[in-house]
Amino acid sequence: MQFKTPSLAALATVAAATLMSPAAQAIDVDAGDYTALPAGTNLLLVYGQQASRDKLYSQGNQVPINAGLDSTVGIIRGVHFMDIGGYIVDPQFLLPFGKLKGKNDTAGLGSESGVGDLLLAATVWLTKPGAKTHFGITPFVSVPVGDYDRNRALNLGENRWKFILGAGYITELAPGWNLDIVGDFTIFGKNDDVNDGLGGVTTLKQKPLYELQTHLRYQLSPTLDLRGGLFHTFGGETKVGGVNQDNRTATTKFNVGTAWFAAPTVQLLATWGRDIKAREGFKIDNELHLRLLKIF
Repeated sequence: MQFKTPSLAALATVAAATLMSPAAQAIDVDAGDYTALPAGTNLLLVYGQQASRDKLYSQGNQVPINAGLDSTVGIIRGVHFMDIGGYIVDPQFLLPFGKLKGKNDTAGLGSESGVGDLLLAATVWLTKPGAKTHFGITPFVSVPVGDYDRNRALNLGENRWKFILGAGYITELAPGWNLDIVGDFTIFGKNDDVNDGLGGVTTLKQKPLYELQTHLRYQLSPTLDLRGGLFHTFGGETKVGGVNQDNRTATTKFNVGTAWFAAPTVQLLATWGRDIKAREGFKIDNELHLRLLKIF
């Protein structure tokens, strides 16, 4: 297949439709996140994520340019576990912030920093704390308070509401071995303040997006584990100004890492991963994910 060198407007459309951190269209979780904890427990989490992208894809084919896009993202997250009618529920918030920067042939995308859209969520567990099996259902609402400007190619906010429904299941396969299975789907509101590339304004609409995740953990000791994850995201085709963009997502990625309780109430987590395959948008070649968790 032959490609023309994409225009900046075309690259901006690709970036807006496929750059998912920090305004994540799918909800990636860490292994163990669906563990129910006793009512009254509070968590404060701080995340740091550094990702580099060196390839750009359109409809499953690599665009023949020297593409580059880096992101540095932080997230502050607060969680409170409580008992409501005999069920453990954990109202929480996640506030992302960070910087995006185009590089090489896609340097024209620019460099932007700021705050992303606020996520509000609450998992409801159908299992009890201390069990070997956990199952929870999580509705999320993404509130469009992040930095957004239709005249920028890159934005931390999306200027649209989103509703995400996720569910997670954790089971012990054997002593020391745990399997997590997580799924979610996202329903998008419309963004009616999109640059049409001609000096005007148009509307972005998007079909539902789906993600499946599996995580396997091996407990080396009561405080240290090894972990690996496999993720697949699909769907989410967009329309801009009523025109179908034929840009459905089909991305598969993996990560490996470890988590360590440095103290009874402090956990450090680190994973590294990359995309295995991407149908649309930038392909991640290196992604470092760090997390500090404090229990109080």
